[in-house]
Amino acid sequence: MPENEKSPNAPQESKPASASKVVMTEMVLPNDTNTLNNLMGGKLLHWMDICGAIAAQKHANSKVVTASVDNVSFAQPIKLGHVVTLHAGVTRAFNTSMEVFIEVWGEDVPAGIKVATHRAFYTFVAVDDNNRPVKVPALVPDTDEEKELYRSALRRRQLRLILANRLRPDEATELRELFMR
Repeated sequence: MPENEKSPNAPQESKPASASKVVMTEMVLPNDTNTLNNLMGGKLLHWMDICGAIAAQKHANSKVVTASVDNVSFAQPIKLGHVVTLHAGVTRAFNTSMEVFIEVWGEDVPAGIKVATHRAFYTFVAVDDNNRPVKVPALVPDTDEEKELYRSALRRRQLRLILANRLRPDEATELRELFMR
């Protein structure tokens, strides 16, 4: 590698949100379904975890572990034979953790019907080979959607920390601002 060229795994101070984008596609097969011939929730969570972890790894250039999963509602079933498309990307990076937004689409390809079915925020922590947390690059949002997800990520993080008893509600500056308007 030429001297003036950085390795793709070299530490970086910041990375664009687009660098972590992942699209993953699966097909719902009989072994993935429940007795109603719908995709099992646990299988979907498994796929979401994989897709989110890949996005986090791409941002951190490091191994990652899942730290939390926010509310996932199962509003729309995904049927046997449908195609599942998962979109994931880091919304904000903190010191060693990253919030990843995952959207899921179910598609009946022969009928030409594609429906947004699930969405969730996952948190991943970058770790070294000894499973100790390591610093991650800052995230630079570019699009309007990326900027809004970035701005709102701190509120979601503070809420997660309050619910985990790791932050007192009076210390949650972003949430206090939201509720005191």
